[in-house]
Amino acid sequence: MKNTTLCYIERGDEWLLMHRVKKENDLNRDKWIGLGGKLEENESPEECLLREVREESGLTLTRWRYRGIVTFVSDIWEGEYMHLFTADGFEGKIGECDEGTLEWISKEKFKSLPQWEGDKLFLDLLDTDSPFFSMKLCYEGDKLTFASLNGKRIK
Repeated sequence: MKNTTLCYIERGDEWLLMHRVKKENDLNRDKWIGLGGKLEENESPEECLLREVREESGLTLTRWRYRGIVTFVSDIWEGEYMHLFTADGFEGKIGECDEGTLEWISKEKFKSLPQWEGDKLFLDLLDTDSPFFSMKLCYEGDKLTFASLNGKRIK
């Protein structure tokens, strides 16, 4: 299983989101997600978070929180442990991203944009300031078939 990070950067009632439209064979193709990527050798989740946000957006995070870990299981894609963060402190100017288009989107509008069904579950936890959590999401293709929160089934 690979280890990744994902960060939702907040500015008031908006998230900085990436519309994944630039890479072929992208498992997130056409979806709207936060910023992040794969951990490199000997890298901590926090080090990966800072590197990936800087590479993808040009921003340097100055304040962030480690919010939870999400275990992804798929019948198509490699399994993944995703270290989930939010951030509300940053410096710099947003630049070009070679993986997608970056845009500030209201949290309300985001709910209607294309995204993974399971993402909506953990985004609700982020938005309600839930304590640190562990979530498991199982997919068959694009369909969410199972979800648990802190070891208890929720779907």
